[in-house]
Amino acid sequence: MQTPIEWLPAAGTPQQLILLLHGWGGDGTHLAPLAQALRQQFPQAAVLAPDAPHPADAAVAGRPGPGGRQWYSVDGLTQANWPVRVAAALPALRTWVQAQQQRLGVGPAATCLGGFSQGAVLSLALSAQHDGLCGRVLAFGGRYAEAPLAAPRHTTIHLFHGSRDSVIPAQGSRDALELLAALQGDATLDIAEGVGHELHPALVHCALQRLQTHIPLRTWQEALGAAPRRPGED
Repeated sequence: MQTPIEWLPAAGTPQQLILLLHGWGGDGTHLAPLAQALRQQFPQAAVLAPDAPHPADAAVAGRPGPGGRQWYSVDGLTQANWPVRVAAALPALRTWVQAQQQRLGVGPAATCLGGFSQGAVLSLALSAQHDGLCGRVLAFGGRYAEAPLAAPRHTTIHLFHGSRDSVIPAQGSRDALELLAALQGDATLDIAEGVGHELHPALVHCALQRLQTHIPLRTWQEALGAAPRRPGED
C-alpha cells in the first residue's frame, strides 16, 4: 500500500505507533488534520496513514464514483454480505500492521489503530479478530459489520460519532458500547451533537482526551493482580 502520510519523530526512535485508515472514496491525505493533531500531542509517535489498496467503485446507486480508494467494495453492499467483504480485507491489513510494528520497532501495546467510516469498520473488525494486535482503537463514524462474540482483552476501544450521521448512524456506536460492556470489554463512547458523517474537530478533541486520560481496564486489572494474559504468555 502507498503511504502518503508517514511522520516520524524529529529525534529518537518512535515510542508509539499510530496507524490511521481513511473512509470509502478517500485516501491517506484526507486524514491529515487528525494525523497532525495526534502528532502534536504525541511527538514521539510514528503516525502513518496509508491509501487503501483498491480504487473506489466507479459508481454506486447511479452516482459517479469519487475517484479515491476503498478497503472493500460497497457496490451491492447488504447487511448479509458486509461481514464477508470486511473479513476478506483483514488478512492484508493485519500483515501491513505487523510489518510496520516490526519495521519501526513498536510493539502491539504501544500501537493505536484508528479509522474513519470504512476505516473504522476495519479497525473494529481487526481488533475483534486479533486481540492484542494493537493497544487502542479509535473508531470515528463506524460500527461493527458483525457483532463480536467476545470483547478484546488487550485492546481499548474508543468510539466517536456525530449525532446526525446519516451514513452510519450513531446508534451503531451506542450498540457497540452496550455490547462491549456486556462482554466486560474496555470501551468508551463520545457523540458530538449536531455533527454528521465527518471527522469533526470536536471528535478529534475527544480522541486526544481519551488517549491522554483514559486508563485501560487491563491496567487496573494488572494493579489488582487479575490482568488477562496476552496470547502466547505462559
